[in-house]
Amino acid sequence: MTAALEQPTVKVRRPRLSLLLLRITLVVHAALVIAQPIAAGYFLAGNVDAMTDIHATIGGSIWMVAFIQTVVAACYTLAGRGRIWPAVVSAALVVAEFVQLTFGYLQNFAVHVPLGTAIVTAVVWMTVWSFRSTARLSRREAKR
Repeated sequence: MTAALEQPTVKVRRPRLSLLLLRITLVVHAALVIAQPIAAGYFLAGNVDAMTDIHATIGGSIWMVAFIQTVVAACYTLAGRGRIWPAVVSAALVVAEFVQLTFGYLQNFAVHVPLGTAIVTAVVWMTVWSFRSTARLSRREAKR
């Protein structure tokens, strides 16, 4: 009688490979965005080449890393059945980082500096989240 009352265990599909790829992408992205204020600091300290050699070079490619992150986050969401928000935030970062690049070249620091701070905060926050145990949960498990 008790066997009839037991519910069969349903195997929940969780993101594994897609989460690993998302973590790798986020670590690379975080390293690049953290290097940006450091390079700007070298420039302010008198190293004029730091702006063109380091800051501008990384800044020109960082939004492409965000685009790759968006593709990986979409795989995490769709194939891995992970949460939806990492893909949405990653897509927003692509736009924000392209705007950041534009305002940097226009030397509009009133937008460039606070937007850069927001980008660094968002990427570091996402990177930390990706290594937490909750990132391994499927969408169904996360809703509980």
